[in-house]
Amino acid sequence: MTQPSEASVADFLAGVEPPRRREDALVLDRLFREVTGWTPVLWGSSIVGYGRYAYTYASGHSGQSLATGFAPRKANMVVYIMPGYADFGAILSRLGPHRLGKSCLYLGALSKVDPAVLAELIRAGLDDLAGHWPIEPS
Repeated sequence: MTQPSEASVADFLAGVEPPRRREDALVLDRLFREVTGWTPVLWGSSIVGYGRYAYTYASGHSGQSLATGFAPRKANMVVYIMPGYADFGAILSRLGPHRLGKSCLYLGALSKVDPAVLAELIRAGLDDLAGHWPIEPS
């Protein structure tokens, strides 16, 4: 499981390539800070996370994870809406071009996505997560 690190988020974001992906990452960082009110932490070597939660499943498996965040990847920007329980179809229908994974939202060019709808999705994901596990600020 990916763990929080002491690495600098600002340094990480400054090194994102290509430049267009870096610009999108900086825009997302501002949006996530605005929506959550939290300072980001780098999880592993490439996930910018906002908040955290601890979980214990019925199987006894436990751990911690970021509450929400993103990872700038070469092919897509990956947005994490944890843990992926809720159906956000009504919000996603207004977002713009995207693909879905279990707890991941894959975005191409951020310029094609409605930032207000993305902010709504981030907040809805956090609200849903808080109904399952207590969330702490990062």
